[in-house]
This record gives sequence, C-alpha cells and structure tokens, in this order.
Amino acid sequence: MAPSANSSGGSVPLLTTSIVGLKFYILVLILVAIVVTIILITVLCIRRNRTSKKSKMRRVKHSSGTIPLVSKEIVEVIKIEQVDGDESSRMKKQVECEIEESSSVSVESPSPSANIGWGRWYSLKELENATDGFAEGSVIGEGGYGIVYRGILQDGSIVAVKNLLNNKGQAEKEFKVEVEAIGKVRHKNLVGLVGYCAEGAKRMLVYEYVDNGNLEQWLHGDVGPVSPLTWDIRMKIAVGTAKGLAYLHEGLEPKVVHRDVKSSNILLDKKWHAKVSDFGLAKLLGSGKSYVTTRVMGTFGYVSPEYASTGMLNEGSDVYSFGILLMELVTGRSPIDYSRAPAEMNLVDWFKGMVASRRGEELVDPLIEIQPSPRSLKRALLVCLRCIDLDANKRPKMGQIVHMLEADDFPFRSELRTREKDPVPSQVDLFKKVPYPKRHVEPVNKASWR
Repeated sequence: MAPSANSSGGSVPLLTTSIVGLKFYILVLILVAIVVTIILITVLCIRRNRTSKKSKMRRVKHSSGTIPLVSKEIVEVIKIEQVDGDESSRMKKQVECEIEESSSVSVESPSPSANIGWGRWYSLKELENATDGFAEGSVIGEGGYGIVYRGILQDGSIVAVKNLLNNKGQAEKEFKVEVEAIGKVRHKNLVGLVGYCAEGAKRMLVYEYVDNGNLEQWLHGDVGPVSPLTWDIRMKIAVGTAKGLAYLHEGLEPKVVHRDVKSSNILLDKKWHAKVSDFGLAKLLGSGKSYVTTRVMGTFGYVSPEYASTGMLNEGSDVYSFGILLMELVTGRSPIDYSRAPAEMNLVDWFKGMVASRRGEELVDPLIEIQPSPRSLKRALLVCLRCIDLDANKRPKMGQIVHMLEADDFPFRSELRTREKDPVPSQVDLFKKVPYPKRHVEPVNKASWR
C-alpha cells in the first residue's frame, strides 16, 4: 500500500503543474492577442490621420468657398474577357488599370531643343521648381494613371502637371495616346495640352490649369442643402461638354473617341465653363472606319453595352457615356450607387422606370433650389433617353445633341408613336409614354459647336 500511496501522492504535483502550465500559456496567448489588436488599431488611426491631412491639403479655394471633396471610390476600369476551356460560357469581369498595349512605335526621350510641333519641352528641374518639388500640398488630383500637381512656371503662368505612373510601361503608353489624341487640338471645351517632359523613365504632361475642380466634386461632394449648380448652369455644362466631344468626333481627322467620358473628367472654371480632360484612354478612328476593336476600357457605369460585350468602339460609345453624364446632371446621382435601395442602385434602370411611370419631375436633383420649366426638363430627359438607346445606330451624333440642347424650338410631338412592342421592355416603350423629338434632326451647322 505504501508504494501505491507514494505513487498516487507523487502524481498530484505533476498534474497541478500541468494545469498551471496550461493556464499560463492561455494567458500568454490572450496578452499577445490584445497587443496585436492595439497595434492594428494604432496603425489604422495613423492612416486615417494621414488621409485626413492629405484631403485637407487638397482643398482648393474658390470664389464661392471651397471645392467639395468626393470621398467615395469609383471603379476606374472594367475589362470583360471570354474564358477558354470548360468555362467558355462564363464571362469574367475584373478591374483593369492598364492601358491597352499600344503599337510597336514608342516615344523616345527628346533633347531639350527638340520640337515635335504640339507643345514645348520642359525639363524635369523646371517642373520640380514649379510644383515645389512635387510637394503633397501641390496635389490637386489623383487617379489610376498618375498624380496631378498645380504648378507655377517661371513666367508666372499656372499649369497642371500630370506625373504619369510608370507601371509596366503604362506611362509610356498614355504619353503616346495623349500626344496623338490632343497634341494639336485647340478648343474652348477641351483642356489644352501646353507641353511635356520626358527624361529617363519620367513621363509628364503639362496642361492648362482649370481652377474650379471637376463636375463630380460639385455633384457628389458636400455642397450643403442647396447646390451651387443651378439647372441653367447644369445645362450650360452639358452643352459645353457636348461641344467638346462633337469637335473630337466631327471636327478632327482622324476622329478621336474619348472612351472615358465621366463627371470626374469634366473640369470647370469659375464661370462654370466645361472642359473635357484626360485623354489617356482615347482612341483614334481613321477615315473610312466605322469602329475599332479594342480591349474594353472605361469606367463602370458609363461603358456602353455593345462596347462592353463586343469590344467594338466608335463615337456611339461616347454618346452613351454622355447620356449617363446628362442623367447625373439632372438627378445628382451616381451611375451606380450601392447605398440606395436595390431598385435605385442602377441609375439607367431607375431613370427609365421613372420616365415610363410619368414621374419625370421627381428625377430632378432635390438640391436644385429653382426647378426647371417642364419644357426644359422634358428636353433633357428625352436627350438622355436617345443617347442611351440600346441600338447604337439610333443614337444621335454629338453635333445633333448640341443642337437639341441649345435649340429653343426643340421639336416635340404630342401624338404617340405606334410601334410593335418588344418582348422585353426597351427604350421604344419609354418613348411611347412621353412626347419626344423627331428622329431626323435638321443638319447641324458645325460652327455652332466650334
């Protein structure tokens, strides 16, 4: 019995030690978890503070106050590919931030004395001095393709310097696209390209400075209970944008398809004149070509359905995007807004449904203090619907859109058109609900949008 007693008695301390040891390790794990949590919270707080500081530095003064900031993120580009093999029936959507592989021709770094006929050459040192060494306080915009700085040149002129991000040769590609697309373009509703810088791997573009932010900031930023964008100002912006795009489509050879028309690419001056900017995704369409096949690029919510599904790009794609932009101006809503009720998330679907229900007056942005006249509102709604027609061939040209938005004698029809109804509700069904302009618009005098 004694050995047995000694054996059982000796096992008690071992068992106690094991339990105590187990509790000790659990305590250590809890302490480690607490420390890690505290570190993560601290890092998040620091990042928020840095973001807040940057945002404060990026506020630009305006005669009527401060240009509003837009906190929401917008998916920059959508790419749709057909997946091979067993998954050939599925479509893969992914965010794509690379510009399509350009042709084999590349832009070489020119010497300071080089003149390529569309702007002057700036040295890297000149642009560093103009932007205070590319200081954060000079940043006026950022995107997937680069950072834009406000700069003051030696002669006192104010410019916007776009430093292209050199991701996988992306800077070289966009540099070439911008030069080809707008190097020699001069139009009051297009942002002018002043010059460039190409030193080593650096690629920078120097634009005229537009001092009142962009349309996205004024539509979707915090502007208070009443928007400074009155109905008349919004229509003025729409007409200016349409004139700029009409010049690209109909006033140049080869014609230019912008491919990324959206509110953040419409810059505004203090008199609310619109200037179309950011031609980094633009495509040139030579004479005799009705379209060009290319990788699908653009901004989610603005890309036309036929371009997204086929990759066939032409002026109609810009017209569709302009229609979405005009809807934004009318409603004050983003093309896609996941914070709204499911039936209102997609602007196009909600817009069509409201027009079909004869509730067009409810589409007007509630921040507009003085409501538009019924005739002016109807004109804008019908232009929107014609621009987003699912049949790209039935969409008006940009020159016709300028005429429709500007003409006081905009043609309306009081009678309803009788057409055979499609199995699926389409834009035709919407037009049956509302008097709308004649399909054939009078020839446009191009001088009106130059």
